[in-house]
Amino acid sequence: MTSPRIAETPSRRATSPSRSRSRATTAICALRSTNDFHKIVYALSEEAARAAHALFVNKWKSKCPGIVRSLAEAGDELFTMYRFPKQHWKNIRTTNAIERLNGEFRRRVKTQGSLPSEDSALVLLYGLVATGQIRLRKIDGFRKLAGVISAQARNAA
Repeated sequence: MTSPRIAETPSRRATSPSRSRSRATTAICALRSTNDFHKIVYALSEEAARAAHALFVNKWKSKCPGIVRSLAEAGDELFTMYRFPKQHWKNIRTTNAIERLNGEFRRRVKTQGSLPSEDSALVLLYGLVATGQIRLRKIDGFRKLAGVISAQARNAA
């Protein structure tokens, strides 16, 4: 009676190093392409961003095809912030403040189990901000915000 040979069936361990190399390669590509990506995101105009995007694609398409494919999937949405006034670009470009707020709020809600209504969620959020447990930086152009909101409300009515 012959025993089955282990080498005939591919093991999970045999494919694992290649996956690790692939992840490492992607991470290295992301680090190396960061400066070129910043040229897109921090460009002074939409035209300059599109030019930087074209240079990025030409430079990185063979070295980091996954990153270039991801940018291609984003399409024109990558340039949306350039259609807003320049003072808002910083707020549109980064979501750190929003992510921080959501994370802290989720952490607090977990201890509650559940909230009975939308109003109770707002009370909890207001309480966290009012007591300084969640700190938010001021939005650039915050003094103009009330005027913009009231103009939008008039247009909606």
